[in-house]
Amino acid sequence: MLSLLEESRKAVVERKTGETEIRVALNLDGQGAVRCSTGVGFFDHMIDLLGRHAGFDIEIEARGDLGVDAHHTVEDAGICLGRAVKEALGEKKGVNRYGHVILPMDEALVMVALDLSGRGHLALEACFQSARVGDMDTELVEEFLRSFALNGEITLHVRLLAGRNTHHMVEAVFKGLARALKAAAARSGGGEVPSTKGVL
Repeated sequence: MLSLLEESRKAVVERKTGETEIRVALNLDGQGAVRCSTGVGFFDHMIDLLGRHAGFDIEIEARGDLGVDAHHTVEDAGICLGRAVKEALGEKKGVNRYGHVILPMDEALVMVALDLSGRGHLALEACFQSARVGDMDTELVEEFLRSFALNGEITLHVRLLAGRNTHHMVEAVFKGLARALKAAAARSGGGEVPSTKGVL
């Protein structure tokens, strides 16, 4: 029988619709190696930050209807990445379950707190200064976070506490999510599911 440290925490999720075709490969116990190709450069940059700061290996290959806009691509990438996290965590035995961080990015400051609760929920308080960063609408940050939280069955709270530069503000959100995820998914050394219910 494999010990907890030897158990693989990997997942591959694929999704194909009339709007997108996406493949996500995830290793929760990786080295922060990321390869992301969605056709949305700024979003690719944010996923790179997410993987590197969480210590997750992430591969995302996506083809979407970018001739319309990036909405479906970003949203469906969130769906797939959330499902991959849920699958890779398995029964969640021995994980910390909770993670939180207050993270600065120059003048921007964000608080992220999450629970690998098995109950998907997003509470977001953020007002970005610009409607767009690079080739991505900033309203898609919320779409990604919601899709990720609901499909990952994660209770996720994000509050943007300060900021003027929209690039810094969004980057702080993704780095904060990464650090909180890293803490929550880390193994605490025990072999039990961290819940009085016995399941998450």
